[in-house]
Amino acid sequence: MLHLFAGLDFHTGLFLVIALLFVLFYEAINGFHDTANAVATVIYTRAMRSQLAVVMAGVFNFFGVMLGGLSVAYAIVHLLPTDLLLNVGSTQGLAMVFSMLLAAIIWNLGTWYFGLPASSSHTLIGAIIGVGLTNALITGTSVVEALNLPKVIGVFTSLILSPIIGLVIAGGLVFLLRRYWSGTKKRARIHMTPADREKIDGKKKPPFWTRTALIISAIGVSYSHGANDGQKGIGLIMLVLIGVAPAGFVINMNASGYDITRTRDAVNHLEQYYVQHSDKLTEIVKMAPPAIPAPKETVETANQAFHCDSARIMPAIDHAQRLLDNLPSYDKLTVDQRNQMRRLMMCISDTADKVAKLPDTSAEDKRFLGKLKNDLLNTVEYAPVWIIVAVALALSLGTMVGWRRVAVTIGEKIGRNGMTYAQGMSAQVTAAVSIGVASYTGMPVSTTHILSSSVAGTMLVDGGGVQSKTIKNILLAWVFTLPISIALSGGLYWIALKLI
Repeated sequence: MLHLFAGLDFHTGLFLVIALLFVLFYEAINGFHDTANAVATVIYTRAMRSQLAVVMAGVFNFFGVMLGGLSVAYAIVHLLPTDLLLNVGSTQGLAMVFSMLLAAIIWNLGTWYFGLPASSSHTLIGAIIGVGLTNALITGTSVVEALNLPKVIGVFTSLILSPIIGLVIAGGLVFLLRRYWSGTKKRARIHMTPADREKIDGKKKPPFWTRTALIISAIGVSYSHGANDGQKGIGLIMLVLIGVAPAGFVINMNASGYDITRTRDAVNHLEQYYVQHSDKLTEIVKMAPPAIPAPKETVETANQAFHCDSARIMPAIDHAQRLLDNLPSYDKLTVDQRNQMRRLMMCISDTADKVAKLPDTSAEDKRFLGKLKNDLLNTVEYAPVWIIVAVALALSLGTMVGWRRVAVTIGEKIGRNGMTYAQGMSAQVTAAVSIGVASYTGMPVSTTHILSSSVAGTMLVDGGGVQSKTIKNILLAWVFTLPISIALSGGLYWIALKLI
């Protein structure tokens, strides 16, 4: 593994290690900041003791990171264009990295201290956008080149819609339970608060099956949180490594000959597909906005000369074929060629994605293009096992401390009345399923906002309403997290560039 860091001078290597430790610290903060989302309901419904609930959350967060895949991780990486990552020097890359991390850590700790269920996802994404925008202002480039706007818009959409979806679905679930699961005394117990249960039945714990459902749904929230938020930590580390040590991490230097063959075959099959469906490429080019004038240099020239768009996809495919021809290992490529390879794979896969989304593309062709896209990105969208394990440990250990502040807000301060078993279960099931689906589709969402909005939805439908002061504070944190994290990271990046 150490050979991947070859070529870095001592000071750059030292700062890189510190940056990686910062990422793990951020992930640990994410853990104890968001643990309350998984444990608040089971603790306040007395389904589990707090110590056991926190350990459970840590364990299943760990499994969520280990088994959650990488689609969300690379949604984070792709917020910044490949050119920006590869064209900055290592010193500037470090300034960018530390600015993002410090901004995210400062805002996360601040909101945790005041017990606000603010979003770690919003914070991280805002910090990334902040350095991208500041870099554009300093270099005089356009915002379009500073950020991967389609990815940014997609992420914004998921962050905005997910709390609304959580509120509606959780409210609907508790409505259905109230309507169709309360006809008998036994069923009606699900709508008790813990205080009601103790007063009427003389028992502190929920009924057996209700308690089982609460615990299983809490496990689901913990696992989904690890799968989604853990991937953000993996993406952040890959962002750091690609920006500071591109020679070793811009593509998977440990890729096997089989992996490289898969990539080469995918490129060849896409070339054949485009030759047979040239009309689709023409349609994609017509739909694209006016392109930036192409440089005189060809795609084979230096890194900064390569600008990919669908109009020049065939030359890009041709160049990728020549780089991959009889290639046994990526070690045989120069550093410039590795950078080119990443750009080419991203360009070719982006065009394949656009073709797959055309209305006249058949379902069979969409599946075919999706498979080829996965093969193309097999050695580009990757993460070494040591990174996944490190993030999983940081997140799971972080979940075991500091959970109480935010848990009090979720458990006691959202609804006007105590939380019933049905409300807790509805909120948790909604959060677990919503976050799980988002992780599967590669959308980074806020666990905090989904769960708190789900609790609010159940209280609005079946809990006597919400506490307006708490909801106001949560909404303010939701609104201000992005601009503040953008300003924080942008300001820190500007200061760092002035100092180096």
